[in-house]
Amino acid sequence: MQFLLLIYENEKRFASGFDPAEMQEYETFGQQHASAIKGGNALQPTTEAQTVRVRSGKALTTDGPFAETKEQLGGFYLVEAPDKAAAAAMAAKIPGARFGCVELRPIMTFS
Repeated sequence: MQFLLLIYENEKRFASGFDPAEMQEYETFGQQHASAIKGGNALQPTTEAQTVRVRSGKALTTDGPFAETKEQLGGFYLVEAPDKAAAAAMAAKIPGARFGCVELRPIMTFS
């Protein structure tokens, strides 16, 4: 099964840059789970985001995320795991889980 591991943290934590030791932890996580990771990336801050809605056939675009929260989506991994428990164990090893949370979402398949 595939799962999307969504990493939420307070992006203000990175205002002055990234901690090299934490970045090394992400590198180590990537190496340890390389066979399971199918994709992933870090995201630009919410100041670079736009939200698009279509209403009455017209696209409405606004700057920023759709909601203000204490934690923002900062990145993700797409992983292959045998079940939700295995994916959750993997999510618990993501360094950002110590500072925010990691949402685990099974990928929906269509036949």
